[in-house]
Amino acid sequence: MTPTAPSTAPSTATSTAIHPALYAALDGWIDQHFEQEVSFLQQLVRVPTDTPPGNNAPHAERTAELLAGFGLDAEKHPVPAQQVHDYGLESLTNLIVRRRYGAGGPVIALNAHGDVVPPGEGWSHDPYGGEVVDGKLYGRAAAVSKSDFASYTFALRALEAVAQAQGVALKGGVELLFTYDEEFGGELGPGWLLRQQLTQPDLLLAAGFSYQVVTAHNGCLQLEVTVHGQMAHAAIPDTGIDALQGAVQILNALYAQNQHYQGITSGVEGIKHPYLNVGRIEGGTNTNVVPGKVVLKLDRRMIPEENPVEVEAEIRRVIAEAAARQPGITVEIKRLLLAESWRQQEGSAALVAALQRHGEAVFGEPIPTSGTPLYTDVRLFGAAGIPAAIYGAGPRTVFESHAKRADEHLVLEDLRRATQVVARTLADLLTG
Repeated sequence: MTPTAPSTAPSTATSTAIHPALYAALDGWIDQHFEQEVSFLQQLVRVPTDTPPGNNAPHAERTAELLAGFGLDAEKHPVPAQQVHDYGLESLTNLIVRRRYGAGGPVIALNAHGDVVPPGEGWSHDPYGGEVVDGKLYGRAAAVSKSDFASYTFALRALEAVAQAQGVALKGGVELLFTYDEEFGGELGPGWLLRQQLTQPDLLLAAGFSYQVVTAHNGCLQLEVTVHGQMAHAAIPDTGIDALQGAVQILNALYAQNQHYQGITSGVEGIKHPYLNVGRIEGGTNTNVVPGKVVLKLDRRMIPEENPVEVEAEIRRVIAEAAARQPGITVEIKRLLLAESWRQQEGSAALVAALQRHGEAVFGEPIPTSGTPLYTDVRLFGAAGIPAAIYGAGPRTVFESHAKRADEHLVLEDLRRATQVVARTLADLLTG
């Protein structure tokens, strides 16, 4: 379908349309093109996007090339190299596909991220092979979230093809936003696009899982704690100050906080309580040297009810008090990330209702709304006042997908059905 003038829609969409024949046609188009959709996803998985190191511009180039083959022109928006390097990445290009229809409807952005953590060990399938075995596609980012590069692209293609064939007038527009720094916090992906005013949609749908519509998520605080002591020869340890012993005091105090956190419960379904994890420890120079420096990196998940400023102040206090118990130890604390939590905003009701309605129709079971203990790029859109929901191709839970573990995979039938749900939802919102 040929794009037309930009929409002048208000920031909410409340009406819905019920078109059984249109839904059936959308489902049929997706069925007929499903092998092509799977091939598209395989090709995306085969281009590594390990972050770190974050050399992700090549994947954006390949994605744009594949989209061009479908007649979808992707704008390439490279983030300036110095900003990327200062951020700790190597290269980053964000993609936007803009499709505009008639006036009077909302502009709906569909956002998925292509960056992933490195594959790690323990794989029984090539993490960049895109192998299909027993109805599952294996590979790093197969489920989170290159799968939604595929579901969103083919939902858009289905919508335009069927609307043109049936003479259905679409109103508003669709933007595909494919970004590459979710693992680092999203500030140079969606955050950068929003700050540059390259995207200003009325509604947002972001990559998720197929058996629930997510309307809230946790926040995340990440800190780097550098513990300083004094190096010395291990034969005369009394001449040094053991930074590792200081780090142990701090670690014990931090982990003790998790007992306290279990008593702080969230009222959001799907989110339980805060949690603290120390994910990386580095230090020392050799086995025969008293370590003079140890670096800890911690991750504190914040439930939506918590105040991030208070959370950070408390952790800094706990660290300082623990360090004070080890004579001679000094500590530096550097904030690496502060991702605020996100809750459902006014204006997302029609989007959420359509996803639930079509999810139940396609999957044959109720699709609930819930929160997730993850943090996502959606918070950046929420901070910009853009109503949003999280939904896409995937299993019931993060654990089932093996995301961030060996043998990450996607059940292809979930990909097919999620694509149908997204296409139907777009049809409702853009024809209502």
